[in-house]
Amino acid sequence: MRKIKKFISVICVVALLAGVLSTGVYAAGAERDYTIISPYADVDWSWNQYKADLHTHTTASDGRSSLKDMIEINYGYGFDIYATSDHGLTSYSWTEQQVIPALKVFVDMRNPNTEMVALEASGGLTFEGVPYQVVTENGGDYYFQETTPDHKMLRVPYANEQNPSSLNNAHVNTWFADYGNGVLGGTSDYETPIKAVHEMGGLSVINHPGEYTNARDEECTADAYDYNDTFYKYYIDKFTHLLATYDSCLGIDINSKGDSRTRFDRKLWDILLMNLAPTGRNVFAIATSDAHSTDAAYTGYTEMLMPEQTVDALYTSMKTGAFFPSSKCLGNHEELEEIANYLLENANGNAEAVAIANDILERQKTDYDAKYEAPLDVDAPVINSVIVDDGDDTITLNVTDGLCVRWIADGETIAYGESIDLDDYSKYIGSYIRAEVFGVGGIAYTQAMLLEYEEAPEAEAKDFTDFWWILSFIPDTLVRLLGSMEFFQILWDALN
Repeated sequence: MRKIKKFISVICVVALLAGVLSTGVYAAGAERDYTIISPYADVDWSWNQYKADLHTHTTASDGRSSLKDMIEINYGYGFDIYATSDHGLTSYSWTEQQVIPALKVFVDMRNPNTEMVALEASGGLTFEGVPYQVVTENGGDYYFQETTPDHKMLRVPYANEQNPSSLNNAHVNTWFADYGNGVLGGTSDYETPIKAVHEMGGLSVINHPGEYTNARDEECTADAYDYNDTFYKYYIDKFTHLLATYDSCLGIDINSKGDSRTRFDRKLWDILLMNLAPTGRNVFAIATSDAHSTDAAYTGYTEMLMPEQTVDALYTSMKTGAFFPSSKCLGNHEELEEIANYLLENANGNAEAVAIANDILERQKTDYDAKYEAPLDVDAPVINSVIVDDGDDTITLNVTDGLCVRWIADGETIAYGESIDLDDYSKYIGSYIRAEVFGVGGIAYTQAMLLEYEEAPEAEAKDFTDFWWILSFIPDTLVRLLGSMEFFQILWDALN
């Protein structure tokens, strides 16, 4: 089996390198008059970047660490914005714990002896004895420890991972809209929560799609999200339809929970961009920890570009795509090999680059599924600015702690370096371009920049009819029936 995996690895890498070489990374292209539409156009680069985790869990649903534990660990890691998005439980407060008895009874059977501990409204002590406060100001709730009063952490309002009893299917994260608290069901049903939150003025995202599409089980990127596969075609068309219909659905999660299940979801992101960018619809990507315990905190996050640390500024940053997804983990075999080979060929005496590249390649010789996990005490790459020059058709990143910057168009790496002149690669560019920055401390992604020019790809009309309700009728009806029974409330009260 291992020999087969190694053979597949060689084929995948050869195919990837062939694709990169065939695009002619150093080849010149034809002059075009590009209009570059950047989600960072209104960003003042003197703003702070606020570190945010938009998707985590506690013992109120299927987490293994309490709300207080999770708040303390993320505050300790320097997070400025934090969301507790328990399954089917809307985040109204950090001092009052929500619970659904019908769901919690089943969760406790799987994770027994879990304790729910919220914060004290009047303030209290951390588990290590440090005084803390919870204050409401500027329209938001903030947590801070009295030893570091200048560092406050903002609660994301109304966070909720929808479809809590959907058999681990069709999870949607929502924020800024009071919808879904205690709403059971949701098997295969993305649209109900997305539509409801859209109508209420909130925001949503499709969580870790590789888990539902089974793309995480593929060996090679080429096989994941193959449009010739009926199953993948259904999901690609489904997600395209949802994103085209609801602009409040930001996009998809591309890197979460250590990047095992999401390692091919960057490919899905590119496919969705190719489908929707010609219509003028950008597809944003987020990264989160999806932490169910303190051990998994600070694996994936976003850097929010905001003039101030307020709920309103956060909403605008998310709505417009003015943020960078980042992760401490990278689990895609071909991406890692491409990055490692580039670092070896372009190290220019950088011993750190050589060491990390050799480590990646050596570990993958013995374990095809080996992923890169950056040390938590090493800073991840930071993108300080994204400067667009429409006149010269250039995009330039200013980066700290980055070893490799890759530019990606239509799902292919077309160039390396902190700056790109689109005219040099016009033969290989479709309707968008995006960048990824790899460093010892992890990886950071820009959102895509859409491109308009004469002879740009045209949008293709796609008809789609979804029959999710057929798949959901029996399990959801049963779950909602059981969830409405007083039995679970009685059992919950007896257990507590």
